[in-house]
Amino acid sequence: MQNPSSFAECVTSLRTSLSFLESSVAILGHGVEDLPRLSSVLKTVRHYELIPQPTLAAAESSLRDEIGPFVALLLDRADKHLERQARRIETLKARADLNAGRLSHLPDDPSETKSVVKKGKALDGGAALRAKVVRQRKEALKYGVERLELEVLQRERELRVRVGDV
Repeated sequence: MQNPSSFAECVTSLRTSLSFLESSVAILGHGVEDLPRLSSVLKTVRHYELIPQPTLAAAESSLRDEIGPFVALLLDRADKHLERQARRIETLKARADLNAGRLSHLPDDPSETKSVVKKGKALDGGAALRAKVVRQRKEALKYGVERLELEVLQRERELRVRVGDV
């Protein structure tokens, strides 16, 4: 038979080992509780590959050759559109100037136009109608001449702009 004191030492040693083992398990538990998050954080993903400079230059050149004509075409279209819009703006300005001129020639008081007609001699129905038609033609021709004069001025401006660009 063995000595009871040796059994007691054995049990004490076993309890000490068990307490060290429990402490180790607790430390390991704390160390691995964040493991799923750490594994996603520390996961290595290769985002970029290193390629040689000549390969990169060749790819850039190829891309430039491929999209260069389209970019030039789009820029040309944009320039033409801008020129068209500028001409349209000039036309609208000229039309506005013409209309402003026409409006400035009209009398402010509508009764003044009637008094101008009354100052002349009284005309019979047919003659009054012919006179009215002649006045309308005169106004239409006057308007046409003013419009053509403004168009000539606009064409001269456009020609100056084009000659200035060349």
